[in-house]
Amino acid sequence: MRLNNPLIEIYRDAWLLAVHKPAGLLVHRSPIDKHETEFALQYARALNGGEHVYPVHRLDRPTSGLLVFARDPQTASSLGKALMAGDVCKTYQAMVRGWTPEQGLIDHPLRDEPEDRRLKGEPQAEREARTRYRRLATTEIPVAIEGHATSRYSLVELYPETGRKHQLRRHMKHISHPIIGDANHGRGRHNRYFAERFGQGRLMLAATEMVFTHPATGERLHLQAELEDSFLQVLSVFAG
Repeated sequence: MRLNNPLIEIYRDAWLLAVHKPAGLLVHRSPIDKHETEFALQYARALNGGEHVYPVHRLDRPTSGLLVFARDPQTASSLGKALMAGDVCKTYQAMVRGWTPEQGLIDHPLRDEPEDRRLKGEPQAEREARTRYRRLATTEIPVAIEGHATSRYSLVELYPETGRKHQLRRHMKHISHPIIGDANHGRGRHNRYFAERFGQGRLMLAATEMVFTHPATGERLHLQAELEDSFLQVLSVFAG
């Protein structure tokens, strides 16, 4: 386990602890990564003076950004219910292939993705899934990657209205604007180009904001996380 805590504290009160999670760190133990020994849950507990914390939402391993923990079971339950009811507004930023429309709604049901790989061949339930998006910027670089003389990309904000597994990655693939660095749902040639250009590959998806009613005080809480350096480095292609 690292000596230095990779989590950056964003907000703390008697009930909540919010942190920035770097890309590549699991939130908690998973059957998919049985041999992993480092988890955000451990590091959040260290920030909490060794006392237990309770994750109230998920953030995929390759996704960086805002992660909220409750400091007691009652707060975790209340905030979990608010998430299930759609009363928590989440914002993500993503860099995607192609120029998206200025804004839109992706209303596309998704089948459950089981954690256990042995169940992948079994029939899975299909659930409603909705994501709104807004385009922030576009760029076109003079690099031929898939047979065109240039390559186009968009920076978008994503607002999931439901919380299905890998929803944002699957929805952006569905509208033919996959997220850069997405090994499972993206485009390999574009992923390799950016990994080679910047010396490392990463999923260009980051959780940047959450707005919700504080489960204990009743106040409206607006939490924000900065984009990490590896994300900003790739965004340099939008400069000028």
